[in-house]
Amino acid sequence: MEQGAARERATERPYPPFGDAVRVPEQARGEHTHGEPAAPPREAAPAPRVVQRHSVRDQILEALRTALVGGELVPGEVYSGPALAERFGVSATPVREAMQRLAVEGAVEVVPNRGFRVTERTPRELAELAEVRALIEVPVMLRLARTVPAARWTELRPLAEATATAAARGDRAHYAETDRAFHRAVLSLAGNDQLLAVADDLHRRSQWPLISAPAFRHGELVADAAEHTALLDALIAQDLPVVQSLVREHFAGSEY
Repeated sequence: MEQGAARERATERPYPPFGDAVRVPEQARGEHTHGEPAAPPREAAPAPRVVQRHSVRDQILEALRTALVGGELVPGEVYSGPALAERFGVSATPVREAMQRLAVEGAVEVVPNRGFRVTERTPRELAELAEVRALIEVPVMLRLARTVPAARWTELRPLAEATATAAARGDRAHYAETDRAFHRAVLSLAGNDQLLAVADDLHRRSQWPLISAPAFRHGELVADAAEHTALLDALIAQDLPVVQSLVREHFAGSEY
């Protein structure tokens, strides 16, 4: 039933272009290539196929996340697991697993017998995420500003520059990736793995598209990236009021 719905869906809406981003090795799909040497003894065999499948799932998960941030997966649209699997050239199982993970993250919701609908988020939800992120991260960054040597902050400048490069190209998906990398590096100095996990989850959720996403504004993306350099400058100077102001404004203005 689901496969029939997937084929019908494929005729109504063209597949998004992101599927080509994943190249799944033949071995990961369980295919056999004739003429290859016999498999090694059991004790020297590679990891079980389930581990390989999870590796494929992770590749697909990252491709789907990129497609979400880039707007290639449209809020409100339903995408079937088998149809996406056909696009990726893999079985439906790793695609469904990746989509289930996205459902846990709040990016999609399950539609019985049809597939997964991209969540329709509102500006209110984005504002709530920004508020929670500020409640968690502002006190941590103020504490780090008092205790972390200037040289450690200077080491993070390449990460800030990477966000600026992505912003200058107008590459929203890559900007989202580099933005998270910068914030993870800053918060990692607190030495709290639980904080990193919670903050990264909130950060990722804040990057999912809105119901009616505003027209892409290149200048705002560039300005958002520039705040990373300004934050490092304030942290180096131990200017606590500026650190607090920059972090709050950065969260509130991250609708890119």
